[in-house]
Amino acid sequence: MKISAIKYEARQSLKGEWGKVVGLTFLYFILSTVINFSVEVYASGGILNWFNQDYTPPLASILNAIISIILIPLTIAISWFYLDIVREKSPEIPQVFTIYTDARLALKAIGTTIMISIFTFLWSLLLLIPGIIKWLAYSQTFMILKDHPELSVFETITESRRRMVGYKWKFFLLNLSFIGWGFLCLLSLGIGFLWLTPYIYTSNATFYHNLIAEKEKL
Repeated sequence: MKISAIKYEARQSLKGEWGKVVGLTFLYFILSTVINFSVEVYASGGILNWFNQDYTPPLASILNAIISIILIPLTIAISWFYLDIVREKSPEIPQVFTIYTDARLALKAIGTTIMISIFTFLWSLLLLIPGIIKWLAYSQTFMILKDHPELSVFETITESRRRMVGYKWKFFLLNLSFIGWGFLCLLSLGIGFLWLTPYIYTSNATFYHNLIAEKEKL
């Protein structure tokens, strides 16, 4: 399947869904921004101290790291939201928060993210290229986790690596093809990312749905 066909199918999936996906992107941006701002103000001892400080307090860095970990399941659920759009399941925005109702799945999402980060970092110590290759190999892990939540952290990572054999370059080029749109979004003071982000997410979900999901079924 050509990259142009993947992106076309993604645009077709987004027809009638743009208001919803732009709203979700904006909601996540506001949520993460408000949380980070509130943490820094709290750690600084108040709004006046925060305004006058010359550096970020260590407590703020620690709290932001903890919150980033807590938000991992939400970030993954958002990618699942776009996969549901590709599969024509008409998801609603509140659906992304339901991942927190399944503690086991939420913890597995966090654990998987941490392990991928560790593996990618260790490969990057060799050289940048091996790190990028491994990131591409692990890129389908969370989509596979959605379809196969019964798998363990390491089983899901291994399955992604296995299924991405022969597809890493295409996935790399797919994401690279958005770089021009990214520059245009910067010229729009970032507003364009409200539309570009859903487009990228949906294209990646389309890639998984058409090329990876059915490849050598478990």
